[in-house]
Amino acid sequence: MYSGEIKGVGPRYCPSIEDKFVRFADKPRHILFLEPEGRNTDEYYVNGLSTSMPFEVQVELVHSIPGLEQAVILRPAYAVEYDFAPPTQLQLSLESKKLENLFLAGQINGTSGYEEAAGQGLVAGINAVQKVRGGAPLVISRDEGYIGVMIDDLVTKGTSEPYRMFTSRAEYRLLFNHGSAELRMLNHAESLRLLQPKRLQNIRLKKQQIEAWVARLELAGDGPGSWGDRLRREATSASLPAEFLAEPGPVQDEVLYRVRYRGYHERELRQIEKLHDVERIQIPAGVDYSAVPGLRRESALKLAKIRPSTLGQASRISGVNPADISILLVLIKAGRLRGGAVGGVCPPPSSVSPPEA
Repeated sequence: MYSGEIKGVGPRYCPSIEDKFVRFADKPRHILFLEPEGRNTDEYYVNGLSTSMPFEVQVELVHSIPGLEQAVILRPAYAVEYDFAPPTQLQLSLESKKLENLFLAGQINGTSGYEEAAGQGLVAGINAVQKVRGGAPLVISRDEGYIGVMIDDLVTKGTSEPYRMFTSRAEYRLLFNHGSAELRMLNHAESLRLLQPKRLQNIRLKKQQIEAWVARLELAGDGPGSWGDRLRREATSASLPAEFLAEPGPVQDEVLYRVRYRGYHERELRQIEKLHDVERIQIPAGVDYSAVPGLRRESALKLAKIRPSTLGQASRISGVNPADISILLVLIKAGRLRGGAVGGVCPPPSSVSPPEA
């Protein structure tokens, strides 16, 4: 890799041993982990020793590790360089903007990791079926789940290195706890018939139980204040009603999560509601951004390249500022932004108030 033979950008979060020597030359040691490959084998994977060096160098390197002086290398390490399709050429449904009916998912979109590929595969597969059926595509929004954040990041911003989905990328991550996943996806599962009727019924029942218990704990108690007040003050569930403690664990966990962090939840929901107006505003397909009066050239080029489907998506494109969004908003509301043309005259940017961020 350092000879220049491989020019691809490697994954930032699992660098090779060569990268570690070069980037962290000041560190006196490096810890490795020997991971058994299975219950009934004596093969081990040396975690932390990924490399693309020649085989003879790998043998010498492994034998220099205390305890591995006699180790046998069954399969040498190797580097992989793969090309990818720029994800900015995709719609939020993961259908190609260049070739209709072609859906892309996984590493070809510039991602790295099993969960990232699985999430894209789910959305691309569902939307391929929806396209055949003539139905509306499944688009998971940024406030619904990590899949929505990942796809919006890829389609709107692109990536210059293998993309990984981290919680820090999600502005509404407090709402994305594991226990609420099936509740957040319930509407999609129902409308697209993604789950068996019995499973859907169980999720609806779980949702009803959670909402009922959250309301009860906030309103009632066995002393001064409500149970909700006590949970936020003392963080203990020992004195809660016996019938609540008899509920299934997933119901209890979600109720306690919502009650204990009620203030943070409500703040997140208020922020989502503020932004929903901008997210709902559709941008007509085929707009000639170079013909939009008052739009900066940099913004016009970025918008023409990404082709955002909503004003919210446009606002997240690097290089597009609030004044540019304001111009588009005024034109859309006036009905003067149409595919292939712009009608009427656009007011100067100074007379436009940008939407609340």
